[in-house]
This record gives sequence, C-alpha cells and structure tokens, in this order.
Amino acid sequence: MSKRIDVKDLDIYYGDFHAVKNVSMTIEPRSVTAFIGPSGCGKSTVLRTLNRMHEVIPGAYVKGEVAIDGTNLYGRGVDPVDVRRQVGMVFQRPNPFPTMTIKENVLAGVRLNSKRISSKAADELTEKALRGANLWNEVKDRLDKPGSGLSGGQQQRLCIARAIAIQPEVILMDEPCSALDPISTLAIEDLINELKDRYTVVIVTHNMQQAARVSDKTGFFNLEATGKPGELVEYDSTQNIFNNPGQQATEDYISGRFG
Repeated sequence: MSKRIDVKDLDIYYGDFHAVKNVSMTIEPRSVTAFIGPSGCGKSTVLRTLNRMHEVIPGAYVKGEVAIDGTNLYGRGVDPVDVRRQVGMVFQRPNPFPTMTIKENVLAGVRLNSKRISSKAADELTEKALRGANLWNEVKDRLDKPGSGLSGGQQQRLCIARAIAIQPEVILMDEPCSALDPISTLAIEDLINELKDRYTVVIVTHNMQQAARVSDKTGFFNLEATGKPGELVEYDSTQNIFNNPGQQATEDYISGRFG
C-alpha cells in the first residue's frame, strides 16, 4: 500500500504571505517521518501540502512539486478529493463526529466518498479498521454507542480507524498526541510503529522524545525571524539528527538552547 513521496523546490503561500520556502525531501515508503521545530516554522503547513489540505484556506497555493510514486499531486487535472482519499489525515485533537456511533464514525469517510457498501461489507470494514487502530477489542460490544463517549486516547484511535477505512496509502498526523495523557500517548506511539508496516506515515510533533522514539527520519524546520518564511534546515535519519546533527541550528534546538 505505502508510497514514496518526493517533495521538490516547494514554496507555500497564503495570499501574499510566503509561509515556507524551498523544501525538498524524499519520504520513503513504509517508514515514519517526523517534522520538528519551533511554533510557526511551517511544519504543519508542509504536512498539509502532502494531501492538499492547505488549499481549504482561501488564497493558499504552492509552487514546486509534491509527487507520490512519481505523480505530481499538483499536476493539471489532479482532483484534490482523490488526493485526500489516497493520503489520510489525523488531526491534533480527536474529532469524532459527535452525533455518530462508533461504527458510523469509522465508515464516515467511505460514505462521504459516495461509496455504496453492503451491510456485510460495512461490518467487515469496521472490524478491519478498528483492529488496524488497535481499538476493536475495546469497543466491539458497543459499536452502536456514540464515538464521543470514548476516552480521549480511544477517540484518537477511532479517528485513525476512520482514516484507515478509506484505504489510503499515506497517513499524515498533526500532533496526534498533544491532547492526550502519557498512557494514551504510548498507545498511539505503539500504533504508529505498527502502521508503518502498511503505510507511509508522516507526523508533526513538538515532543522531541516522541520523534526520537517513533520515527525513522526527521526533518527540522526553523525560521530566521517572525514574518520570514519557514524552511527545512536539516533532514536526515532520526539517529543522526538527535546524535550527530549536521547543522548548528539543529543542535541548538535539540539541546534546548532555543525554541
């Protein structure tokens, strides 16, 4: 399932504001890549370009290329809805649909894409997605209960199950543990390690220990000053970023000298 992502000479704009400049990187399939850096440096903005979510903001656009297995997501005639089907997204705060049951939440993305699905297929897909999110055993006896009744960590895994159900090839996670307690955070981190066997996973995190624990490669983003565009300072194996960074700015951030 998982795909390789090639980002080349990417510049991101919100109207006249140049948010991020000149990002180039290759994200390997079946791996976890972490984006780290201080607030406002553009890491979440870059993440949202990987499935064209940033275009939801009026006036937002990019220059450059984001390709998945050689196909430019910004090429002429490419449908953003198809891109978002291929590249799933999990947000910072768990956001199950409050009026839907657990099962309805899992199937929401499938039904939004107007896919007709039999009752038997819906049951099978629900179980498969919840198992993939390590949630099935906890909720299998209450699938008809509201998703909003789950704990915060369970809600986040329900959102991951919802993302898995549309059968993406890439999963993006924007600070998925920032609203969770340590035990729920550990459950999500364990799940991320399992997901990379099937998907390409990209995660934004402010928690450097988390980046060190879960990722294979890490990109450090920074910005020169307020109002200046963010940029990718260094992109390397996570081991090198944390133990032998090539840039002084990376070492300063990792060691807590700034940020």
